[in-house]
Amino acid sequence: MPRHAPSLGPLARGDRVALVAPAGPVPSDQLDRASELLRTWGLEPVESKHVRDHHPTADYLAGTDADRAADLTDAWCDPTVDAVFCVRGGYGSVRVLDHLDAEALRAARPKPLFGSSDVTAIHEYWRESLGVSTWFTPMIATLALLDDAAATADLRRAMLEPWDGRTYTRSGAGTITTGQASGTLIGGNLAVLAMTIGARSRPAPRPGPYVALLEDVNEEPYRIDGFLTSLLRSGWFDDVAGIVLGSWDDCGDLEAVREVCTERLGPLGVPIAWELGFGHGPAAPSIPLGTVVDLDASTPALTIRSGARLATTTSREQR
Repeated sequence: MPRHAPSLGPLARGDRVALVAPAGPVPSDQLDRASELLRTWGLEPVESKHVRDHHPTADYLAGTDADRAADLTDAWCDPTVDAVFCVRGGYGSVRVLDHLDAEALRAARPKPLFGSSDVTAIHEYWRESLGVSTWFTPMIATLALLDDAAATADLRRAMLEPWDGRTYTRSGAGTITTGQASGTLIGGNLAVLAMTIGARSRPAPRPGPYVALLEDVNEEPYRIDGFLTSLLRSGWFDDVAGIVLGSWDDCGDLEAVREVCTERLGPLGVPIAWELGFGHGPAAPSIPLGTVVDLDASTPALTIRSGARLATTTSREQR
């Protein structure tokens, strides 16, 4: 049994890393900066065919759905590519899911996949359909990463250093519900999670326990309420053992957001940590989804269990 899951890395000097745009269009100058950053880390960036495209009618999309899906598939299935970076969020990842060939993706060698925000849709697909772990990280071709030295340093650490045994904590983090929990780490952007729950082709849920990450940006408290309610009514939280809440940038009054999260999630009776920092805020950390974690909501701290086998990988092998 390998100590490090092959789908998470770490990477080595000379590795080829694909740059894909499954959601919004990426400014060319920021894509150039991202490529140069990767080169300074000893990696070889490889632009996907359509990464600089713009959709012919929808200016919020980077190219057509079929082209964006093809880039993602080609990058994942290319045996010479060692990692895949989703370069920008925005909107559009959920639109590529029905264009993906799960069998072809499953047959490919697992590799690290990086991204967050709208890319949550891809993280969920990779977890449920492929049984593969992924990295929830700031988007590499955005100013939120390129102009944030702390976020950049943490992404580099995620890419190039062993991940197991690491503990995530943050000054100013708090507790909504005390206690400890363990489980497989899932989740990401709250709005996108709510957007993906109704897919007809979605696989049946795998048994938990799970520890859920949730964060968002530019959403008012009443909309956060609606997203949480949708997930609750769908059964998404049924096997959740603990919850870790991240940043809520530009989501209105932060205390109102906390009250909504407390009112909607508190009745689940599981440990809940508040404001652990991942997501859209400054100095956002890079966190490995699909790993087995221990949550201490009282500290609060989230620890990647050292040497733990991935629960998602186990589930896939037992199918």
